[in-house]
Formats: sequence, C-alpha cells, structure tokens
Amino acid sequence: MLNDLPKPTIFAHRGDSAHAPENTLASFKLALAEGADAIELDAKLSADGEIVVIHDPTVDRTTNGHGRVSQMNLSDLRSLDAGSFFSEKFRGEKIPLLSEVFETVGRNIFINVELTNYSTPRDQLTEKVCALVKKHALEKSVIFSSFFASNLTKAARLLPEVPRGLLAMNGLLGVWARSFGFSFGDYAALHPYLTDVNPQQVQRVHRLKRRIHVWTVDNPDDIARLHSWGVDGIFTDDPKLALQKVGRQA
Repeated sequence: MLNDLPKPTIFAHRGDSAHAPENTLASFKLALAEGADAIELDAKLSADGEIVVIHDPTVDRTTNGHGRVSQMNLSDLRSLDAGSFFSEKFRGEKIPLLSEVFETVGRNIFINVELTNYSTPRDQLTEKVCALVKKHALEKSVIFSSFFASNLTKAARLLPEVPRGLLAMNGLLGVWARSFGFSFGDYAALHPYLTDVNPQQVQRVHRLKRRIHVWTVDNPDDIARLHSWGVDGIFTDDPKLALQKVGRQA
C-alpha cells in the first residue's frame, strides 16, 4: 500500500527511462531490478479501446511510426518499434498494453498509473483502467494520477480504495491545483513540478495529512534537497541515482 512504501518513495518515471526506452517492459523490468520502490507510467486508449502505455498523444517521438495514438488500432500500434529511438540495443521493443505491465511486474512493484486522456477527455479510459486494476486485484498496489481532476473523481467513484494523486502543471498554470484544487479535493497526494516546491509547501501538504510526490527530478543536488525537505516521493528517470542520493543504495 502507498503508506507502507519507503520515504521518499523513488518512482521510476516511465520506468528506468535513463537507461531503457521509456514506457516499455524493458524499462519497467530494469527499474525493478535497480531497486526502485515504484514505477510511473502513462495510460491511454487506442482507437479500438485498448489500454496502451505511451506518454505522448502521438507515436512520432518514441517509435518509428507517425500518427495519433487515439486514431490507431492496437494492431497498428503493436507493429511499431518503440525501442530503437533510444538505442539499437532495444530495437523491436513494443508499446505495451497496461495488462502486460500488470502481468509482468504488477505483483512485484507499486505502480503510479497516470490517466493521460488529455486529448480525448470524454473517452472511457478511467473506467477501463479501473476495471483492469480490479481484474488483476491490484487495488492495493496502484495509485492513480492525472492533471484532470475529473478523471480522479471518476476513479474515486469506481475504486474508492485506490489512492489518487493530483498532478499540477508547472508555474502559473498549476496554481489552482497546488492550492484550492488540492486542499479541497479528496486526494492522497499532490504531484507538483520540481521548481514549484519549497519547504513551506511540503509542510502545508503534511498538515493536511497527505503526501507530496515531486516530478521529474534527475539532478543529484535537487534529489538531496527534496529529501532534506521531507518530500514523500520523487519521480526520477534514474532510480538508481536517486536511491544513492537518499542513502538507500551504495
């Protein structure tokens, strides 16, 4: 469960994405091997309603294909190479289904599932993810996060036992989420951007008896500073480095 995890909880951002292609089974398995406390991934729907794990609304940056994820069928998405953009070593790596991630590492590591239907807000992503979590009996092994409070409200209704983290945009765009939106919402955690965090904010979140998980932190000095402020979680592309900086790995 979330509150049983070490503090700060080291979340491998899109897996160990410093050393393997992001949001792939290779990246998640490496994060597990490196000792990360949790992984973070991005879920969205294909055109035929399958839950796939990819960050961007298009496949262009991380595969050898072109097009919008929401307009491509699973068979088209699965035909793409999602590894060689990172390194030839990972050529042939596929865009995974969320069910594959659950089957591969779901029993071994805590998972932050970001609900990323930002370009298709009226789709069935939240409902389908909740059903999949229930099918795999992972209610105590996941946290949902999203920049859309509406996704988290829906998740709360469907799976009230699963904790939820409100993501806040950086800078002025995230002011509401970091203040009133979070304070008056029923969230287990606030997920602010690195440059928006200070000791006072950490203390305010803790006064609310909630957690603060910061994204995305790869600089060793930033990791050490956040640790000294008492943040509850750190999203990082390099979990091994983060574990070293918080004194939990040689």
